[in-house]
Amino acid sequence: MTLVEVEPGVRVFAQDLGGGRDRPPVVLVPGFGMTHEAWDRQVRVLTTAGHRVVAVDQRGHGRSDKPLDGYDVQRLSLDLVAVLDALGVDRCSLVGWSFGGQVAFRTAAAHPERVHRLVLVGSNAVRASRSADFPFGHEPGPTIEAMVELEVRDRFAARRSTILSGFGGAPDPNVLDWMTAQSLLMPSWAAVACYHSMLGTDLVADLAKVTMPVLQVIGEDDPVHSARGGRWLVERLADSRLVTLAHCGHYPMFEAPAALDQHLLDFLDA
Repeated sequence: MTLVEVEPGVRVFAQDLGGGRDRPPVVLVPGFGMTHEAWDRQVRVLTTAGHRVVAVDQRGHGRSDKPLDGYDVQRLSLDLVAVLDALGVDRCSLVGWSFGGQVAFRTAAAHPERVHRLVLVGSNAVRASRSADFPFGHEPGPTIEAMVELEVRDRFAARRSTILSGFGGAPDPNVLDWMTAQSLLMPSWAAVACYHSMLGTDLVADLAKVTMPVLQVIGEDDPVHSARGGRWLVERLADSRLVTLAHCGHYPMFEAPAALDQHLLDFLDA
């Protein structure tokens, strides 16, 4: 367990476990409001298979510091690179979920020499809202406005309802309670800033820079990052494949964990 100073006065938490020093470590980046603990099962599965696994809490999340600023995707990518440097990870297989997929994609584009393979879980990577170039998802302006208004009015209800809306079916109440508690570790100022980053960032220009093998794992019923957006991405990346999970929404690690585990192992060990 490590706290890495990524810029003066700001520390990011990283969990570093397992062996596998003969192959690139696996680095796991969680989504909006979630922490490294969301990857609990995958950490166990991957370390048992002989991988070294690093799981981070992005700034504003979990055990990381929660400054008032620095939540744009570029800064979050720099945080991630600073963690890799501190842990001596020269090259890794990078796994990003949802908003973490955007950060992972930006890192792969800016530092391709550091990323051996890229996995996007529940993420269309280049955008989380629609644009002229990316015709999927909601319009960014009204969506940001509505989510920020809910956060400011009642952050407790907002976090729970937002998480609930991402499931493909009725979730286990215990999972929903746990995810809500994890999300509430993120203060309102970080959430508002991340809503703007998540829904306002456009990484379409980075497509040509991501040339390493890419695996996308998306639930067929994901209302946040659609399989249609995943197919759009596959057509534009140099080396990409898409796996869709039946009866699964935005949370494959909870809704289809065995399938996610197997796809990760197959891709990372290929």
